[in-house]
Amino acid sequence: MNTTNSCSTPAFIVDEDLIRKNCEILASVKERTDCKILLALKGFACWPLFPLIREYLDGVCASSPWEARLGREEFGKEVHAFAAAYSKADFDELLTLCDEIDFNSFHQFRTFQALETGKVKLGLRINPVCSTQDPAHAIYDPCAPHSRLGIRRKDFDGQDLTGISGLHFHTLCEQNADDLETTLKAVEEQFGDILPQMQWVNFGGGHHVTRGDYDIDLLVKLINDFKAKYGVQVILEPGEAVALNAGVLVASVLDIIDNDGAIAILDVSCTCHMPDVLEMPYRPQIEGAGLPGEKAFTCKLAGLSCLAGDVIGNYSFDEPLKPGDVLVFGDMAHYSMVKTTFFNGIQHPDICVKRGDKIEVVREFGYADYKGRLA
Repeated sequence: MNTTNSCSTPAFIVDEDLIRKNCEILASVKERTDCKILLALKGFACWPLFPLIREYLDGVCASSPWEARLGREEFGKEVHAFAAAYSKADFDELLTLCDEIDFNSFHQFRTFQALETGKVKLGLRINPVCSTQDPAHAIYDPCAPHSRLGIRRKDFDGQDLTGISGLHFHTLCEQNADDLETTLKAVEEQFGDILPQMQWVNFGGGHHVTRGDYDIDLLVKLINDFKAKYGVQVILEPGEAVALNAGVLVASVLDIIDNDGAIAILDVSCTCHMPDVLEMPYRPQIEGAGLPGEKAFTCKLAGLSCLAGDVIGNYSFDEPLKPGDVLVFGDMAHYSMVKTTFFNGIQHPDICVKRGDKIEVVREFGYADYKGRLA
């Protein structure tokens, strides 16, 4: 994606053609399995691109009334919801927006069951206690010890499932189909007696379907075998896979300082604009850059906030960086865009959409946006 001279910085740029390419891959899974695929708004909620995505996907899944409203108003197809818990006010609003609502406990299901009038499907999120993730990323593991997400099999004993039409599990994060296979074995071992009573089963998100090495044939086989065995509708809800490698964050170098090594201060902030670099953590790719020492000039890249740890990482370049240089951070369409903050009142990146050779600024942010969040 050639963006260096196409817009001012900082800016997120999402490539419409690459979003379409990802959606076509997901649509091929739908065609081969007749499953439903939803866009997880927690991963990607750039609604100007919803008209394109809804050509391929069945709807959205939401984690709050605001996400559900965005899906209902801007996507216009099915809206499914799950949250760890609902307030009475949130649940009342979700009933006006959703086609399906999933609960995280039997207590919540019993509390709100009577409010549902038969128009919305109700489900339960289960915890198969089957962790397939790297322990280093335990923050993203719903099956980690003492997890707050999902109902364990033993907690189903003695419960009346009247009114429940489906089960929902979400155990993956950026993983391949072999981890889904492992998870499905655990789900069948623990919930096999309950599955035939269900109309649908939601396999959740975290399926890296649009990654180059993803085993789509295995995914298709797992879905088709599961459907044939239990007679249920299968649902997937990827967020990252829809926008994987489809967008960038463009930044400029503001200054170069030295403290036992060069440090470049950028007009983006790690904590404000790509918080997963600190939370996950992970190392974003930069066009033309290498690992420390790989190229001639190694430099630490840092943000402009007051947080001492606002550091993106160490990278190497063919030439020394200088103020005014533009850096392009790859794979920034998913999660980074939805998790940005206005910490320190730092200029928020524009949101741009690349259509062919043209880049359109679809949202600019100003002082009023910062001020409006505080009062």
